[in-house]
Amino acid sequence: MTGGSREDYRLDQIDRQIIYKLMVDARNASAPKIAGEVGVTGATIRNRIANLEEHGLIEGYHPTINFERADDSLMNLFLCHTTFGNVETAARQLGAVPGVINVRELMGGRINLHVLAVGSDTTDLRRIGREIENLNIEIEDEYLLQKDHHFPYSPYGPDNGRRLEPLADYISLTGGAEVIEVTVHEGAPIAEKTLQAAAEEGILDDDTLVVAVERDDDVLTPQGHTTIYPQDIVTVFSPNSSGDPALDGFREPSTTNMESG
Repeated sequence: MTGGSREDYRLDQIDRQIIYKLMVDARNASAPKIAGEVGVTGATIRNRIANLEEHGLIEGYHPTINFERADDSLMNLFLCHTTFGNVETAARQLGAVPGVINVRELMGGRINLHVLAVGSDTTDLRRIGREIENLNIEIEDEYLLQKDHHFPYSPYGPDNGRRLEPLADYISLTGGAEVIEVTVHEGAPIAEKTLQAAAEEGILDDDTLVVAVERDDDVLTPQGHTTIYPQDIVTVFSPNSSGDPALDGFREPSTTNMESG
C-alpha cells in the first residue's frame, strides 16, 4: 500500500467510531448507515475511510469462512518457532504453503509464529506440517481450531452505550456565510415535517436555506413539500454565520437547551 505513513495521520473520535463500526460488521457497514449513527455525512465517512486506508490504518477487509460447514474441512493452528532474524522471511514463505490462510508474527518467547491452516482431513494437515518443517521452522505444538471469535475494539465504540450527539460539518464561505451538514435527531422540531411547514412554524428562519438532503444512498433536491426524517443528513446554507442557532431545528430541544444554558 502506498500513500502517507501512519505517523502523519492521527485518529480523532469520528475515525475511531468508523473503525468500530467496520469491526462490528464491515460487510453491512455502508457509508450512509455509519453516517446516520456517527452524525456526519456519507461523503465524510467515505473520505475518512479512504484516508484510513491510504495511511495504512485499515489494511484490509477479510471474510470469516466456516470451512467445516463449507466442505467439512479442518482448521489447524500450528505454534511454531524459527530464529529471531528469520521471522519475517519465514512468514512470507509460509504464505506459499497450500492450505495456510493466516500467519501471525509474535515478539518474545520461543513460539514466534502462529500458523493457521485448512486441510481436507488429518492427512492433509500432516502434509501441511511437513511443508512447514521443510522451511526449517519447528512446530512446537498444534491444535484443531474449534471456533474463532472476533470482537470490535471497545474503546473506539459508544461511551457506556450513551447516545451520540449529532455532529455537524462546517464550511466557511467568503463574507461570513457557512454551509453546514447536520444529521437530524429523532426528536428534532423539523423531524417528520415538510420544509414548507417548518418555515411557516418558524423552525427554519428566513435566512436559512436547505440545499440538499442525503437519505440512505440518495441525495435529494429539497422542495417545499420535501419531508425531513430522523437520520437524514441535511446540508444547510446560512448567509449570516449563525452557526449553532441555524441547527436548532435539527436537534432535540433538550440538547439545544443544554448547550445554550
